[in-house]
Amino acid sequence: MIQQQHEYAPNDREQAFLGAVEETKYQREIINGLAPFFSNKAPEDMLSFYTDNEVTSLRVLKGTDRDVESRMPVKITRHYYDLARKSAAIQRIVKASPDETENLQGSEDPGNQMDYSPVEGLLHKYEMGLMYVVSTCSAHCRFCYREELIARKEIARQDGTVKKKGLAKISEIIPYIKAHNEIVAANGGVHPETGREKLREILLSGGDPMVLNNSKLAAWFAALAEADVESIRVGTKEMAFYPQRFDRSFLTLLDKFHEAYPQVGMHFMLHFEHPDEFLQKDDEGNFVEDSQGFKQWVPATGEAMRGLTSRGWLTVENQAPIIRGINDDPDALRILQREFKRAGGENHYFFCGRDIVAYKAFNIPIESAWNILNTSQRGLSGIEAHARLSITHYKGKTEVNAVTNEPIPGLKGSENGVVIFKLLRNAASAPDRGKVCIVGRNPEALWFDDYEDRVLFDEAGLFDYTRVKAPGAAPGPSSMPQTGGMCR
Repeated sequence: MIQQQHEYAPNDREQAFLGAVEETKYQREIINGLAPFFSNKAPEDMLSFYTDNEVTSLRVLKGTDRDVESRMPVKITRHYYDLARKSAAIQRIVKASPDETENLQGSEDPGNQMDYSPVEGLLHKYEMGLMYVVSTCSAHCRFCYREELIARKEIARQDGTVKKKGLAKISEIIPYIKAHNEIVAANGGVHPETGREKLREILLSGGDPMVLNNSKLAAWFAALAEADVESIRVGTKEMAFYPQRFDRSFLTLLDKFHEAYPQVGMHFMLHFEHPDEFLQKDDEGNFVEDSQGFKQWVPATGEAMRGLTSRGWLTVENQAPIIRGINDDPDALRILQREFKRAGGENHYFFCGRDIVAYKAFNIPIESAWNILNTSQRGLSGIEAHARLSITHYKGKTEVNAVTNEPIPGLKGSENGVVIFKLLRNAASAPDRGKVCIVGRNPEALWFDDYEDRVLFDEAGLFDYTRVKAPGAAPGPSSMPQTGGMCR
């Protein structure tokens, strides 16, 4: 669609907005890699983050095919370390462990995302677009869904080429958005090839967009607004890793953007896996409460959260995977949902673990995740319990809608109960949205593959999936069928 790219030139309104952006220097005090712990060169008070036995077990894997840093780089901020000292759950999020590489089964490109990348750095699978604007974060979650991007791995593309995922560039993305929307407008509101409507929403992702400086974020915001994008999302875990990033200069940037482009919606998608990431704990590991029994936020995190939620023209939501040893605990999830809503945010999604490389070290069974979330929402009010459980199939985001314990009379294969999946989002024109798939239960199932021998009803086509013909196209019969089931 885009034959030739030119340097992007901001117009007068963009330049006026960009000229008012203020930069700030941030002191994240990041420890990069395991080397500082191997050589005792990490700050003295942080050396104990890894025990001597842990250091030894990780050191012997260095340079082998089980090197944990080759799978996923290691990184932590001072702020997150301070929280982790009082939380085993937080330690599990960022501490490298030999069990990560015991089984390296999984997909280098989860969800075959690159099948929907018409422009490097952009995924245009759904009605919205997702952009990789940076390939790192302030700290690195060991279960990261984007480990292939963070680790800069070579990915096999649909056309047979093998290369690293590239990052989005304004000079390439904006022409694509404009060209797509012009075709849609000229065709009565629907793209003639894919069936998509206007590309009106963009998610800035990566990596974490909030590691970019203010000027780069502002440039993206303004360019997207000038391309008639109606809604901008920022996916970030920075409020957990380094909440000081949401300072006066950034909040002022948001205010000035809203003044310049009041019609554009702004949405922050935060990633808190556990309440220990934002609630204060005392030296005994208990949550700090005031005289009325209200749990208290970590001061820097509470200030950052208030900075966003006090701006009524933007929204703040949370989403998180349910990961073994971190938040596979109904009580922890109940507190997370209740306290995040009380602070002015919304609970968006919880996810089953994705089929990343080494997913068996992190994922819990799908049915267990459903039961944990369902149990966590007992006692929550209707406004606190908005989050649904999603698992990302290649066809799209799929809700784990129900898990039953009783057989369905007359339905062979349902003797031990069933799992009901429902497609929440579907590629292109979303022809299968809302359709369901029913499978017989398998309490050990970590991924769709584990249900292949017990499919009872599948109008959604989750177990009859074929890849798209070309990047960005609608799904259909393909000469490149999935090999080895749903996730290889």
